[in-house]
This record gives sequence, C-alpha cells and structure tokens, in this order.
Amino acid sequence: MPLDYDELMATKVVDLPVSYTDSDVILYALGIGMCSNPLDPKELPFVYEQGAPLCTVPTLATVLVPDMFPPDLGWDFGNVLHAEQRLELYRPLPQKADILINKWVVDAFDWGPRKGAVILFGAEGRLASDDTVLFHLGCTVMARGDGGFGGPVGKGPRPHRAPRREPDLSCDIDTREDQSLLFRLTGDRNPLHADPATAAKAGFDVPILHGMCTYGIACRAILKTICDYDYTLIKSFDARFTAPVMPGDTITTDMWQDGNIVSFRCTVKARDTIVLRNGKCTLAA
Repeated sequence: MPLDYDELMATKVVDLPVSYTDSDVILYALGIGMCSNPLDPKELPFVYEQGAPLCTVPTLATVLVPDMFPPDLGWDFGNVLHAEQRLELYRPLPQKADILINKWVVDAFDWGPRKGAVILFGAEGRLASDDTVLFHLGCTVMARGDGGFGGPVGKGPRPHRAPRREPDLSCDIDTREDQSLLFRLTGDRNPLHADPATAAKAGFDVPILHGMCTYGIACRAILKTICDYDYTLIKSFDARFTAPVMPGDTITTDMWQDGNIVSFRCTVKARDTIVLRNGKCTLAA
C-alpha cells in the first residue's frame, strides 16, 4: 500500500511525556565512548555525578525523542535510511528532567519508484514544569521502497559545505568492538546493531555501529578538540550520514573553524571511507 501524502502530513504527536535521569545522561556518554580512560579529568564529569553538576553531551537530545520516525506510517520500514540529523539547542540539557515532546512530519517528497521518497521529520522538547523549550530536532529519512506515492517533487534542506582547504584540526577516537551493544540501550534496539545473522542478511560482516553513535562521537571530538569540554558552547549540530562504522573502527573527525562555525567530517581511514559529512556545529558567539 503506497504512502498517503495527506495522512503523512497530518502525522503529529503533541505533549508526549518523557522523563530522563542522570543514569540516562551517564549511559549516553558511555555509549559514545566517554571516559574510556576512567582517570580522564575532562571526561569524568560526564559520567560521574559526585562533587559537581553532571555534564550533559549536547547530542543526548537526539535519543530523548521516542520513535523520531515511527515504523507504522504505512511505509516499507525495512528499506528506510536515516540520511541527515539536525539539532538546535536553546539551552544546555539539564542532568535530569521531565519533558514534553511534540513531533511531526515537516514535508514529504516523491522521487519516483526507482529513487524512493524523502521524508522530513521535526521534534521539539520542552520542560514540563514551565514549558521552556530545550531543543529542536530535524531529520531527513530516505524511504527507498516508497517512491511513486504521488507526493510533490522536492528536496530537503541544503547541506552545509566544508571549506576547500586542509582541516584546521583533527581528532581520532577509537570505538570498542562492543560499543553498539552499549549504545543500543539509549533506545535504538534495531537487531542490525546486535545480531550477526541480521547484519549478514544486510550484507555486513558484523553488526554495525548506530549512525547516531557516530554522530555523538563527532560531537565528543569537537567538545574535546575545540570546546575544552565546555558543553554549554554547542548551540547546533547538523550532519549527513554516508557510510556505516564497524565497532572497533577508529573515527577521525576533521574540523574547520571559522568564527563560531565548525565544519566537520568523519572518516574511517583504515577503509578510506567517509562515514559522516556536511557537518556543521554552531558555537556560542
């Protein structure tokens, strides 16, 4: 059954209650590899709450929205590809909070039966106590099996372009072979990230790392290299996913800094593969 454009555009959830605690903050930080050296004084405040307020990784916001793109839209969910992620933070995330989530379909484009459909989703998180807006999320999803449903032809947001010069800075971060098993506890239980048989059917030798984990590792690299771990500096974080990371890979994040804009790209040099591109991080001015 093809997608119904009108029904799709009417898809909306309002005031979905979500609560998170310091345990969720710590689990996310561990999931993106924070404090692999447990004596690191810069990363310990992201995973240990004693002595000072717990620091929150800005990209934690991306795992606070349940089913950002839900499986029951009438599409071929097994053929869905998360292509881009966008995040705008209006204030640093608290170390625990009760929040209300609004989420909706922003737009949908029909690229035809051979190319599929492009669907844009949005979400907003607000403090339940006083309705203060914490963050806004946007993501672009390729529904490769759902083109030809009769929707308009169009494109999503124009991707950010990195400067045409050598990177100003670079940061290597190792991933662990069991990292996808840990990161899946933040919410994405897709067996592609845990079950060798499922991974093999998809053409992979091993279960792959979550794209959102790679996204979080890129944020960690910028926190480490440019922000000196001041998580309050990051105001937005956008990127496009281009290839999977295998647990155990080393991710190299190349960065170009122009004022308060950091362009970035993530590569697995061992396979000469760009895994994340068109990255744009906006810092506090």
